Amino acid sequence: MKSSSVIHCVFALLILGICQARAEQTKEKIWTDPEVALSEDPDFSIQGEYGSAKPEGATDGVQVIALGGGTFDAYLLEGGLPSLGWTPDKTRTILKGTRQEDKIVFESADKSITATIQDGKWILTDKDGKKSELSRIERKSPTLGMTAPKDALVLFDGSSAEQWEKGKVENGFLASGCTSKQRFASYRLHLEFRTPYKPTARGQGRGNSGIYHSGRWETQVLDSFGLDGKDNECGGIYSVSKPKLNMCLPPLAWQTYDVDFTAAKFDAEGKRTAWPRITVRLNGVLVHEDLELNKDFTTAAPMSTPLVNTEGPVHIQDHGNPVFFRNIWIVPVKH
Repeated sequence: MKSSSVIHCVFALLILGICQARAEQTKEKIWTDPEVALSEDPDFSIQGEYGSAKPEGATDGVQVIALGGGTFDAYLLEGGLPSLGWTPDKTRTILKGTRQEDKIVFESADKSITATIQDGKWILTDKDGKKSELSRIERKSPTLGMTAPKDALVLFDGSSAEQWEKGKVENGFLASGCTSKQRFASYRLHLEFRTPYKPTARGQGRGNSGIYHSGRWETQVLDSFGLDGKDNECGGIYSVSKPKLNMCLPPLAWQTYDVDFTAAKFDAEGKRTAWPRITVRLNGVLVHEDLELNKDFTTAAPMSTPLVNTEGPVHIQDHGNPVFFRNIWIVPVKH
């Protein structure tokens, strides 16, 4: 081989190595285990909620979102955390944060509010120079681990995915991308889910899945912790209605959906006389109450034909994200 060819070959390999190294650096990191995330990413222990777990006496609450590489968004909520004082009619102020040595430093867009997080404490200085302090807390849904009643059909208890078409068990959890073998009309459903920790992902790429009721109407699953609470975010009925309150917890926290679904009604000739209705609690908090689902199906529904009967499956959407589920049971209801 000529020396010029050798040089070109070495140069090409060098460029390839650099490109591979850069690709590896920019590769999106995904965590599905909170203990691993805690040991590998220092930002994981920073993201979360700061405030009081009791509604009495709370003046503010803070939700901190990890964005990767030591950067954060923090939402300062007037009156406390969602369901503990803050409501959508109250002030919600965003602060941008970056890691600086052993603490995270935040400031509002107009620089009138600054804050730091250090040793599990949020310390805020307002525009008048007044300081306040909040501790990091971890909330759990009051229905987490709820036992299935005697009249329930257990769809998943961690031992087998036999109740599901294309069901797959991973580390004792049900993976997304499956459909219940049994069809249901009206029912009460309990389900627990966990979104992955994907700090560099944004929007619909951040822990996306969904529960389709009767295979047609989706209650969205997404890591939308701290965000606006839109119809395409966690707690929303996709393309139908946003939740009354964004009750999404941080990624890798187990969360709950408790749903009362009332099937559509048809007369003797098969004409629909009533749309289905749904009541949804996300992490124990009412986010939709007796909502009419006044369309045949929502976006990406596996059953996307005109509605002609009362029964359908429970479908768990696979959207390319490692979202996992557990403790799923359903109680058929007669009307």
